[in-house]
Amino acid sequence: MPRLHEVSKADVHPAGQRIYKLLFGDRDPVKEPGTATGTPGNWWTVFAGSPDVFDHCVSGFALYRDPKRKLDPKLRELGQTRVGWARGSQFVFSQHCKACRGVGIPEEKIAAIPHWQVADCFAPVERALLAYTDALVLMGGRVADGIFDALKKHLSEEEILEFTYITALYDLHAVTTKALKLEYDDVPERIVEVAAPADAKGDPMGLIDRR
Repeated sequence: MPRLHEVSKADVHPAGQRIYKLLFGDRDPVKEPGTATGTPGNWWTVFAGSPDVFDHCVSGFALYRDPKRKLDPKLRELGQTRVGWARGSQFVFSQHCKACRGVGIPEEKIAAIPHWQVADCFAPVERALLAYTDALVLMGGRVADGIFDALKKHLSEEEILEFTYITALYDLHAVTTKALKLEYDDVPERIVEVAAPADAKGDPMGLIDRR
């Protein structure tokens, strides 16, 4: 279950009504969840709890998909999909694997995104962008000069700025989706104590340290 309240069809704000109609038809997505891509759809119903935040997010989606963007959509989707993997968001990774297919990225490259560092199917510009994505997500924006120099060999400054903004935006979505337990990121905490046998005693390392 999501950690925050979901907004029903009857209670969603006017702009949300339009999006609900597009995604869910005549259903109330709280009572009858599910989207055409198989997700529960609760990203939308939870974000609708703040109409301004909901509308801001929707406008962000429109911005990065706008035909005025200089950045090649294939490069954009490689970055977004890698964000999902690197940040550990099943939702972002899964949805953007599908988006990769939608813009014509071959299956070989989609399958190689998790291990791009040792895959030989990516062009130099794609490798530079994937390295840059990891620096943004895994290194918190600490980008080595060599990575940035490689980017500038292939992309204009406007393309780099667009890629940086869109990739960081999806890092935000990946983190938020995990924190609020939305969509495919509604999973139990994996890092927990595993119970020892009932007759176990003391510190397990004490079995080794017999000094």
